[in-house]
Order: sequence, then C-alpha cells, then structure tokens
Amino acid sequence: MTQSIESFRLPNGLTVLVEKMPDVQSAAMTLLVPAGCVQDLPGKCGTGSILTEMLPRGASGYSAREYCSRLDNLGLQRNVSIGTSHITFTGATTADRLNESIQEFARMILAPHLADEEFEPARDLVEQSLTAMEDEPRQRLGKALRQHSFAAPWGNSAEGELNDLPNITIADVRRHFHELICPNESILGIAGNVDSEQVREIVSNVFETWTPKSAPPIRSGERLDPMFHMHHESAQTHIGLSWESVPYHHPLYYDAWAAVSLLSGGMSSRLFTEVREKRGLCYAISASLNTLRDEGRVFAYAGTTNERAQETLDVTVAEIRRLHEGITDDELQRCKARAKSALIMQQESTTSRASSMARDVYHLGRVVTLDEIHSKIDGLTTDSVRNFIVSHAPRSMVLVTIGPQSPDSSCVTALGQ
Repeated sequence: MTQSIESFRLPNGLTVLVEKMPDVQSAAMTLLVPAGCVQDLPGKCGTGSILTEMLPRGASGYSAREYCSRLDNLGLQRNVSIGTSHITFTGATTADRLNESIQEFARMILAPHLADEEFEPARDLVEQSLTAMEDEPRQRLGKALRQHSFAAPWGNSAEGELNDLPNITIADVRRHFHELICPNESILGIAGNVDSEQVREIVSNVFETWTPKSAPPIRSGERLDPMFHMHHESAQTHIGLSWESVPYHHPLYYDAWAAVSLLSGGMSSRLFTEVREKRGLCYAISASLNTLRDEGRVFAYAGTTNERAQETLDVTVAEIRRLHEGITDDELQRCKARAKSALIMQQESTTSRASSMARDVYHLGRVVTLDEIHSKIDGLTTDSVRNFIVSHAPRSMVLVTIGPQSPDSSCVTALGQ
C-alpha cells in the first residue's frame, strides 16, 4: 500500500502531518500538546485534568452552549483528554467539512474562556470521576501500579488525585494553559480524503498567531517502594505486576511486542491458557506493553479469589519466567495475524491514522509507514523473539496488590529487581 504523507513545520514550531486517503469520505485530526500531567505542580495533581474539562466550555466570544452548537453543526466528533506527556485534542468529520472544523476546533486551543463560573463544575466532574475510580479496585490497582513503576512525575495519575483537588484554583488552571498550551513541540496529524495544499493553507492561517513559549523543565523524582499492598475487605484479590521492557523507539520494540503478545495476546496466549483455562485460578488476566518516550514497561493484571491469590501470583510469575521456552512457529504466526488484522482496521480509520502519525513523530521523529510495520512484523522469528526474552529478562519488578491480605512476594523478588 502506497501512502501519501506530507509534513511541514510552521514558523511557530507546530509540526503538521497530512496523509491523503482517497478511498474514504471522512477526515480526522489529532493534536498532541506537551501539557500532560507530568506538568502538574506538586500537591496539585489534577490541574491538567480540570483544564481539559474547561477548554470546550466557551471560546472566542461564544458561550459554552453556542460553541458546542457550532461544533455539533459541523458533525464534528471530538474529545479533549490528558495523558502523561500530552493533552490530546481529537476531531473527526466528513472530509468536505474539515477546513471549517479546523477553524472552529482551534478556538478552544487559541482562545478558550476559562471562565470563573466554569471552574467549579469542571472540578466537580473530575472529582466524580476520581471517586468512581476509588470504587473500582481494578482501576485503583492500575493507578497505583503506574505510580510505583515510574519515577515521579512520570507515574502521576492523569485523572488527578482526590486529596489534591481542594488545593487547585482557577489560577492554577490558567497557569497550566498559558505556560504549556503552545505550538513548539506540538504535533498535528490530519488524515482523510483531503487536499494537502488546502490543509497547509488553512492550518497556517488558523495557527499563525499561536505564540511559542518555553515550558518549565520536568525533573524526575524518586521511585516508590516496588512492593505495595492496599488493604481492602473483599472476596477478591487484585494483582498488578510490572517490569522493564524497551520503549517504542528501540530497535527491538517489535520483538518486545511479540513477547508480550505470546504472554497475553488472546485466548491462546500463555497466561490465559495456563492460569485461567487449565488451572481456573482467576477470572481475568492480561498483560500489555506500555511505553513512555524513553522508558518501556510491561504491565500485567490478574483478578482472583482470596483463597487462590498466592497460587495465581506464583503461577503467573512462573509463566513469565519460562516465556522463552518452547516458542513455536504457530504461536508466533497467531501473533502476526492479530497484528496484521489490527493494521488493516487502522488503515481504514482516519482517526487511527491521524493519531498514529502524531504518536510516531513524538516517539521517533518521523512517521512509520504501514508497509514498514508489515515488514517489521514479517521479519519476526521464533529465534529473534526468544533471544529478546532471554536478553531482556524481567528487571525492576513491581508488585501491587489490593485485597484483605498481601500475598508472599518472594517469587517476584526472586524473578528480578
């Protein structure tokens, strides 16, 4: 498949990527702005999350309701969310409405109201979301596992912290916007049945007044205790594990991905087969590869009964330990088939393509073509994956559990620290 991808950079530093997809009738955009939760001030985790709630609430002289109506009239499906490194703006509509959609969507980026009266409702929504997470042990576990796996502030909760919300003011939210929502280091991906020259013209005109700024440096702190238990009276125990892997830009990234796919890539994977199906130890088990720009880790989860928590942990760790053993061509071919199926669906989705291009440039400094990904996947062999697993044996293991009793962690500490 031949891809038509063009890129350019505005004088203010905004990087723009445009992929023409002539066989679709839609268009989508993804804007990554380096204003993620790592920029929340100490004791005010949740500032960026509140900002994402406030940005669509009125802009350029239009009230929240008027602005929402303008976007709805364009049929623009949109979202503003916060992650570790970025606030992400996404939008999708029909291709013939893209130019107008860019103009309207840009209002919240360039001139949001951030009105006093919208602060409390936005903070209340963040509080409700965090309170709901507290009632879901699996979400609490995921949040804590990340906090104990990455050094602060990279382990910050994107959603925020309940205890920090009362400390956050509208002034903090405005500071976050004025200091961090800027074009330099921001990346805009656009994909669909679009004309690249028209896109270049409209983007240049719309964002030419966006002023570049120097963001404050991010200083890494200490890592939390790698073994952590949260007491919770329940009939269930939730187990979270993480260990070092490689980031997206690493030359062996696809071998790392394949290793995790062997471990937890569907109903025929090692963890599902051995821990859930054969032994019936847990009702849910999974693992995934998570990557920051300079650090990658595997995150694993198991949910089980209290009586079987220790055995579940022991067997899970044993499967991780023996992952390099007996890798078959059939196993690897199933991993490749899943990856190629996902690629086919991605190449038909303008939203996926816009997001992927922006992500690639952030992590790699360039766009990875679908043909290149196909080639990387086809090039995987049982030997290359096995060699990766052996040479990158689990290190810096982290164990976080939620339940009435902490399981014995000796199997984890023996595996790798």
